Amino acid sequence: MKASEIRQKYLEFFKEKTHTIIPSAPLLPENDPTVLFTTAGMHPLVPYLLGEPHPEGKRLASVQKCIRTGDIDEVGDNTHLTFFEMLGNWSLGDYFKKEAIEWSFEFLTSKKWLNIPINKLAVSVFRGDDDAPMDDEAVNYWKSHGISERRIAYLPKSENWWGPAGQTGPCGPDTEIFYWVGEGTPVECSNPGSDKDNWIEIWNNVFMQYNKNEDEEFEPLEQTNVDTGMGLERVTAVLQGKKTIYNTELFQPIIEKISNLTTIPYSDNQASYRIITDHLRAATFMAGDGVKPSNLDQGYVMRRLIRRAIRHGRTLGIEQNFTHIIAKKVIHLMSDIYHELKHEEEILKTFELEEEQFSKTVNHGLKELEKLLNGFQIAFEKTGKKITEISGKQAFKLYDTYGFPIEMTIEEAKKHDLTVDKESFDKAFEEHQKKSRAGAEEKFKGGLQDNSEATTKLHTATHLLHAALHKVLGDHAKQRGSNITAERLRFDFTHPDKMTTEQLEQVEKFVNDAIETDVPINYENMTVNEAKKAGAIGLFEGKYGEKVKVYTIKGFSKEICGGPHAKRTGELGKFKIKKEQSSSAGVRRIKAILI
Repeated sequence: MKASEIRQKYLEFFKEKTHTIIPSAPLLPENDPTVLFTTAGMHPLVPYLLGEPHPEGKRLASVQKCIRTGDIDEVGDNTHLTFFEMLGNWSLGDYFKKEAIEWSFEFLTSKKWLNIPINKLAVSVFRGDDDAPMDDEAVNYWKSHGISERRIAYLPKSENWWGPAGQTGPCGPDTEIFYWVGEGTPVECSNPGSDKDNWIEIWNNVFMQYNKNEDEEFEPLEQTNVDTGMGLERVTAVLQGKKTIYNTELFQPIIEKISNLTTIPYSDNQASYRIITDHLRAATFMAGDGVKPSNLDQGYVMRRLIRRAIRHGRTLGIEQNFTHIIAKKVIHLMSDIYHELKHEEEILKTFELEEEQFSKTVNHGLKELEKLLNGFQIAFEKTGKKITEISGKQAFKLYDTYGFPIEMTIEEAKKHDLTVDKESFDKAFEEHQKKSRAGAEEKFKGGLQDNSEATTKLHTATHLLHAALHKVLGDHAKQRGSNITAERLRFDFTHPDKMTTEQLEQVEKFVNDAIETDVPINYENMTVNEAKKAGAIGLFEGKYGEKVKVYTIKGFSKEICGGPHAKRTGELGKFKIKKEQSSSAGVRRIKAILI
């Protein structure tokens, strides 16, 4: 069964189960600043999982674009990917375990759908601990569908529990579905707990039924939700009997395109082929959603992927600029499904410019390395002692200051009969990563996963701030991102210049006037066209479903949003701007509080 057929069948199945099919959200999260990219189908739905009514109802399904960067260094094996498609369905306070398990089983085993033999399936469930009991409900539902007791693995919280995303919030047990990838048929006592190597997870049903409070106690939630996910690439591989995802039609055309650029066959260097395929596929989708290579945030990840692909291209003997060629192949394969890839000219230009920039970086790095080697020769002439190793500190400086890859430092060192202290480099690099992660966690902590009263008020204040910026600066002042905690809001917007003191005072006055007027905050479910006609602020390039929620603060603001809101502006207190600064080229940032 082809991936396109699996993708379509999944959506058809859940449409029959009265789910509304919603489009994939962009890879850049709108309502979850705790992550750089959308890593799962639930991220765009966080406000609705926390109780906000969704404009399309309580039953939803989608195929969501996802990026996960934690395993970049693992890419090249049989299963790890940076970009993947997640098939997901959700119940927002509607059905729960019975239906979720029943429909998972039906879709996987019914002849009309995937037709997987039941003896090829096994499941895992939460075994219980001091916080919550064993998930007997899930166990009994699986048994009612013919899953043998021996095919059920009872696993701890580390394996079968979701959340909370922060220190507090919604969480609950999950039940995972596994497919047999061993030889022949599974022996009677085999399951994912006792025989991990022969079972591969293909679907996860998460049951959000608890709230972890500030006392670290688990309380039952008033609104229980179902959040499921099944990776399209993985399920395609197992249904086709492939040992690796790279042997499916999702990747083979890209691999064939790479083989046309090199004399080294795929069988001689599978890792480099796979890394190029995965990284440029991911980077193409990033470009489709407007990401540009840079040294910060999403742009840094994209730059890292492209440059790592280029390095592996050189390993394959590809000397020409080639990343745009592979990106064009990805666009050809996927743009009929993901229309944001149809901006082909702009996407390809992004790759061409980055590859040119990387060439300059490499040339600069080579010059710095040459200076270092000349220093070695001068030292030898003075002392008579030959230096045989480039230190980890020196190699890291080439990487950190000049962007020169460690792999190229090692290659150049060999040409001069030198070694590189890779162990010391790795320690310096690890320390660098720790600092980067700490900075990212600080920068992206908080956000709308916290639906506390304070955060809700600050989120409401961003609507008034956005409207105020439009009024004071002009309609070009569009939101580029936000980060909201219980203590403050941070709001990024497009504007070329530093705001004047007078402009900041005008913005503050606009927001505080709205608060003092004590206007009710209402929302309506509208079609996208109706929202446009009503003058609502929003991005309309295909990111929304058929219906959207439009929040109106009469006389002040009208905006598409799915986050939590106060009932009246008078609840907010007094708005105070603490800082206005540059965020990036053409983007300004305001930090503000409510007092």
